Amino acid sequence: MKHVWIFNHYATEPGSSGGTRHFELAGLLNAHGWQASLIAASYDAHNSRRRLVEGEHARLEVVDGVPFLWIRTPGYRGNGLGRMRNMLAYAWRVLPTSTMRVLPRPDVVVGSSVHLLAAWAAAIWARRCNVPFVFEVRDLWPQTLVDMGRLRERSVMTRLLRQLELWLYRRADKIVVLLPFASEYIAPLGIAKEKIVWIPNGVNVSRFSSLQPRTIPLPEPFTLMYLGAHGQANGLDGVLQAMKQVQEASCAPPVLLRLVGDGPQKAALQAKALEMRLDNVRFEPAVPKAEVPALAAQADAFVIAVLDLPGLYRYGISMNKLFDYLAAARPVIIASDAANNPVRDAKAGFAVGAGEPGELAAAILKLAAMSPEERCRMGQAGRAYVERHHDFSSLAARLGGLLDEVCIPLGRPGTVTT
Repeated sequence: MKHVWIFNHYATEPGSSGGTRHFELAGLLNAHGWQASLIAASYDAHNSRRRLVEGEHARLEVVDGVPFLWIRTPGYRGNGLGRMRNMLAYAWRVLPTSTMRVLPRPDVVVGSSVHLLAAWAAAIWARRCNVPFVFEVRDLWPQTLVDMGRLRERSVMTRLLRQLELWLYRRADKIVVLLPFASEYIAPLGIAKEKIVWIPNGVNVSRFSSLQPRTIPLPEPFTLMYLGAHGQANGLDGVLQAMKQVQEASCAPPVLLRLVGDGPQKAALQAKALEMRLDNVRFEPAVPKAEVPALAAQADAFVIAVLDLPGLYRYGISMNKLFDYLAAARPVIIASDAANNPVRDAKAGFAVGAGEPGELAAAILKLAAMSPEERCRMGQAGRAYVERHHDFSSLAARLGGLLDEVCIPLGRPGTVTT
């Protein structure tokens, strides 16, 4: 059995909310000859939870057969200096040999962004162990931050991040991207296209295997659900505007939007809903990932939106929650102008433009008025789509093949015993 270390600051287990991409992949990689260990931050920002007790600097914990090495990081709220301090702490504290000695020596090291410092630390460890380095790009930093207005293009920070980004691309033996058109951004930087491999986000379809379409007894409302983060990029302000128009329309059955999750914008969204006097919107706390399938069974349809920033999504989208929605065999309404559109491709619902609350409201009303049989056909089309293209079992096979490929050049004896 070969070993791979995966550095992902935000990796989490199913008992927490947030993305479980690497947990799912790690559990399935064993079938392809690989044991994965996840190196993640101890502080869970989704739930303000600290996994380590006072005095612990790191802890190895096995969750459903997947080893997690939790690295102590400080708590924070929002996207300010506290989060930057948290990132720096993670990158610094994974560097000592004493921290990593509890793990088997790796045959490959994977460094996953969002932030580039986690990938940098992974690259350092790959060089120390003289093994291949795979750079996984889940978000195109710093370009995403520039497109969202959080960084200025000509700022010192942007220039430094671009230098680090380019160094990581050049240093990597392979680059895994989640966005379908990310190569159009990376290749012009002088990076060979053959180094870039697309392995998108996905879903463990088997966890949703028992879901059946809901029958809506009157006067129970048509339940539209959003499951995920409440952040700047999630476009929920426009969803509230759409629900205001739905509320003012006469429709049967009535429509209820359940917003399930947490994030830096949640308090502001709650205040806005109160100001708009929305009685068809309900805010609910985040749930552990393991509870998502059962909660999804309570929905008649799902909604997802992104910001009206075409430049931000010109390389596509690959959102965990979108594939959860499709796996739940429910129709989906997506408000997006991204370069790809899985809902449209799957014929699994309605696609409207980003930043168009009127279009979104019309789609919600249209879906609510459809027959259960029509909605069922849409839901089953979405389910079939993720089974073909986004089931983690097939994605793990692709990742296992990539790891085997980078190990083909032999003669890379380790230089560090961990």
